[in-house]
Amino acid sequence: MTAKAPIIVIKKKISHGGHHGGAWKVAYADFVTAMMALFIVLWLLSSSKQVQEAVGGYFRDPTGNSRKVGSDMQGAGESFSVSKENMAQLKEELQKTMRQVPNFDKLQNHIEMTITSEGLRIELMESATSTFFDSGKPDPNKDGQDILLALSKELGTLPNKIAVEGHTDSKPYPGNRNYSNWELSVDRANAARRLMQQNGIREDQIMQVRGFADQHLRKADAPLDPSNRRVSLIVEYLNKKPDDDEPSADRNKEGTKPAPAEAPKGPVEKK
Repeated sequence: MTAKAPIIVIKKKISHGGHHGGAWKVAYADFVTAMMALFIVLWLLSSSKQVQEAVGGYFRDPTGNSRKVGSDMQGAGESFSVSKENMAQLKEELQKTMRQVPNFDKLQNHIEMTITSEGLRIELMESATSTFFDSGKPDPNKDGQDILLALSKELGTLPNKIAVEGHTDSKPYPGNRNYSNWELSVDRANAARRLMQQNGIREDQIMQVRGFADQHLRKADAPLDPSNRRVSLIVEYLNKKPDDDEPSADRNKEGTKPAPAEAPKGPVEKK
């Protein structure tokens, strides 16, 4: 009887390499984190200055115990409170905004921003051929509307109070004896105020509307100079101290009349 041949089973062992652990997971997580940080930085660089201030304010003060940066105003995004320390920053932001206004190249020589003891003073000055208001008219023209609209969108995000002033030159208002430079200066200030409140400025943000006629000339030695005709916006410091009301050398430039400690108010619009 023949013996059965033995059954030989051949097993092939496939090697997968040594155990490599989870190091690749750590590297991948670091890569994803770096990409997320890159996207956040790119988003911040393309965001407005107010958003950057708000994000920076959070990291400087996560608990919110110090001065809060940011605002919950509708449509305003985040904003900051303008103090003496960052008024120059607001000035730069407003200048950037106005550069986007049509015909700005033609208008820029008639816009002046000055940091004074009151706050940031924005002057919209007329020319001999009219710039922001047609001659003798109380309502702003197209260029005046464009500038005021651009300013409204930026200033409306601030908690700071705003004063609006109207000024004329010394040329008497022609024709109507019942309408003079006093009425014209106040009407222009109120027209600017109405337009701005309809396009970004809050109702409670306007603190004063002042009409000075020709009593605060920019050029006292040239009372008929067109630049004496102007509308001024004053963004006042937040929590202004009483001693801040003293006249500023910045405001009273050479060739202008010294302003009294408390400027007399002109007639106001009757409701």
